[in-house]
Amino acid sequence: MSLFQVTFLVREYEEAIHFFVEKLGFKLMENIQLDEEKRWITVAPEIHNGLQLVLAKAEGEEQLKTIGKQAGNRVFLFLQSKDFWADYNRMKNQGIEFTETPRTEEYRTVVVFKDLYGNLWDLIQPA
Repeated sequence: MSLFQVTFLVREYEEAIHFFVEKLGFKLMENIQLDEEKRWITVAPEIHNGLQLVLAKAEGEEQLKTIGKQAGNRVFLFLQSKDFWADYNRMKNQGIEFTETPRTEEYRTVVVFKDLYGNLWDLIQPA
């Protein structure tokens, strides 16, 4: 078995697609209309190990309340980079909000950033 998809709650499909494709540089893998309201949308980094995010439009008050807090205000997802400084500078130029300055530790170079809803991510390049 392998983990291949993770649900990522969004307010609106188009704003989420724009963020992931235009700002983060992900690929739009699937965009299928299921009915009048629901779509099956998956995105993944250009270079990926098969893991995709399923962009799911939140339904109901309970799901809407979790947007931006999918990990309880902890780092939610970890984006691995092969060229940290190039990715960091590209993301910064795209207006991505970073919560700190990049730091180099014994085992990695890392910086925390926010997605369009405020979920925290790590951009990491292992040492």
